Amino acid sequence: MSFAIIETGGKQYKVSASKILEVEKLNFKKGDIVKFKNVLLLNDNNKTEIGNPSVEGASVEAKLLDNVKDSTILVFHKRRRKNSRKKNGHRQLHSKIQITKILSKGGKIIDEVKIVEKKKRDFKEEKKQTKKLEKKSVK
Repeated sequence: MSFAIIETGGKQYKVSASKILEVEKLNFKKGDIVKFKNVLLLNDNNKTEIGNPSVEGASVEAKLLDNVKDSTILVFHKRRRKNSRKKNGHRQLHSKIQITKILSKGGKIIDEVKIVEKKKRDFKEEKKQTKKLEKKSVK
């Protein structure tokens, strides 16, 4: 199984194709393709490349699914015996992404998501075909 370790938002993530994860907010629109150039490690099924500090020419592509807010964190300050209290809330912004491609040096694809598009069902056509089959089976 091939994977990569990328750095974004001051954090490191182990990613593989089709993995969905939440990272610090990225300034892109929903549905955009995001390219991460800061790849720290690449692992193919037969070899591993470790960057110093990053692997030159390697990148990871991801699709931005949505920009979301995390759950509320309460920040409560109390100074004892002073009758002083302060209560605040905070919701951190995150971006939900899905990894689509892992590329090594020279643009060689290590791992890629196989996108299967669903066919739109045409109910009128299906009814016509079933009626034809029923007529043939009755005769």
